[in-house]
Amino acid sequence: MAQTLKPGDMIEVLHGSYEHWALYIGGDEVIHLVPKDQTNESFHSLALLSTTAEVKREKLNDAVGHLQFKVNNLLDDKYEARERHVIVREACAMVGRVLPYSVATYNCEHFVTNLRYGKPESRQVKTVADFAGVAVAGLVAVGLAAALFSSLFSKEEEKEKDYRTKSRRRHQNWQ
Repeated sequence: MAQTLKPGDMIEVLHGSYEHWALYIGGDEVIHLVPKDQTNESFHSLALLSTTAEVKREKLNDAVGHLQFKVNNLLDDKYEARERHVIVREACAMVGRVLPYSVATYNCEHFVTNLRYGKPESRQVKTVADFAGVAVAGLVAVGLAAALFSSLFSKEEEKEKDYRTKSRRRHQNWQ
């Protein structure tokens, strides 16, 4: 696969339920944003807890390990990629820097899209946010339906109570 990689390409590393992102710089090397004190084995748990990350330059095989990966310049249809030499130069200049990190607001995908397009975006976060929005909307709809049903049931109960009270009064008046 390394023969088809071009400097400035975004590499998507498949970790199962999430992806890790790196930027290919040539010479079988990548630059990526790694939560502090992370290893390939501990990525999932530390990424959620980390608030800082380090920009690392590594051999592609060391960064990817046994995991599957692919070139995925996912925003090429939305934005124009910056010139490859500019992307690589800026990525290399960041190696060793420690940056703020958040799974939701600035993660490895934000990092590489910012280098490639000049815009930090994460489709992973957007997809999760969209899903969460749909789930919340579903919960709200269920809650509203329950409240409406409860209200209707309560009104029916009140009518039934009123009817019994009126009936009792009528029966009392007959005696």
